[in-house]
Amino acid sequence: MENLSRRRALSLGGALGLASVTLDVPKAWSWSSAGSIAKTDTVTDPFSVWDPVPDQAAAQILADGATASVNSAWKPWIRNSAPLPSGMPGYLTSYLQGVNQLPSWADPAKLAAAGQAYQQWMPYMEVAIVFGSGILSTVIPREARAVYYSAGGADMKARAAKTFTLAFDMMAADSWAPTGHAIVSANKTRLVHSTVRNLLPTSSKFEATADEPKPISNGDILRTFHSVGTANHLTMARWGVSMSADQQAADLHAWQVALHMLGVQDQFIPASWADAVAQAQQMLWPNLLATQEGVSLAQTLLGYIEQPTFGLDTGFVNEFVRYTIGDTYADWLGLGHDLISRGVIEVGWPAFVAFSQGLTWIAPGSYGLIDAFVQGVSNLFLSNATSVNNTPITLPSANRPGA
Repeated sequence: MENLSRRRALSLGGALGLASVTLDVPKAWSWSSAGSIAKTDTVTDPFSVWDPVPDQAAAQILADGATASVNSAWKPWIRNSAPLPSGMPGYLTSYLQGVNQLPSWADPAKLAAAGQAYQQWMPYMEVAIVFGSGILSTVIPREARAVYYSAGGADMKARAAKTFTLAFDMMAADSWAPTGHAIVSANKTRLVHSTVRNLLPTSSKFEATADEPKPISNGDILRTFHSVGTANHLTMARWGVSMSADQQAADLHAWQVALHMLGVQDQFIPASWADAVAQAQQMLWPNLLATQEGVSLAQTLLGYIEQPTFGLDTGFVNEFVRYTIGDTYADWLGLGHDLISRGVIEVGWPAFVAFSQGLTWIAPGSYGLIDAFVQGVSNLFLSNATSVNNTPITLPSANRPGA
């Protein structure tokens, strides 16, 4: 069934204008680091590279039974300029001292420009993340299975809130500045990945589905980046969102910094959006597939999305997912059709984008409906209907119950 789905499917890349990109049998890794910020012109498979230094710290935290105390110690630690919290094991403090700063090549001016661009793009980015990337992640088999069998898979509302916390911190106007939170959130998330890498190999159910020695390799993180950063870059262009060349360069630079902070080696981080698209064509689109775990996660996420969107029904939500990621993946996930909602979206969303950017003085007839929809998505994105400060990024101590 999986092979049949793969052969018959068209990729999101095609839906976004990359008509030559189709789902196919994954080929041996061939992307050269000449297209990376390292510019070293080597070919190294990122799916064979992990993150050993924080992995060792995470293993020791688990062995010491220190997960709860670490989560308690670093809960108030949220600002980039704040000192490392007391009360953590010495080995964890030592590790964080070595990584709790931006890379030497980070450009503060570009990072500030990215923050300003995100404020301009925020309504469109929030919708693209919630209805695009969030659902697209459920048809990335390795990601879906890793999420499902980890502790986060058993409480997707909490996991989604933590994911939105990281995304919101990265999209704030001062994300990487001393007053921002992105450095801290990235460091916490990197250690969460390391903890999951230690825990999931102890799950018999996860291991029964695993096709790599351990989860969340550099390649897996890059694949997630493409499902968010690269896909959103293409989606917003397709939607007609105004993005200057300088803004696009700043957006990419913010992603480059984020990937570095999450433990991805510079030899894998794309140097341009063209390089990112080329890398995604090899590592993302050909590797998408429906799984039982992914379908379950998608159904759970869609249930949460429908709650805060001001009474919009399931048909509208399903059709906006289809509008954002394409019918192929929506069909894989079993989403229904609503032709009336589809018509409203296909006419109303482009008109809303144009009107909200001041490109036309004529408000669409569906403006009130779509504006309420955007506000509902924003409420979900910002805080999952609570508060971003109430969804701290925490280390897990076990896998999904029963896994």
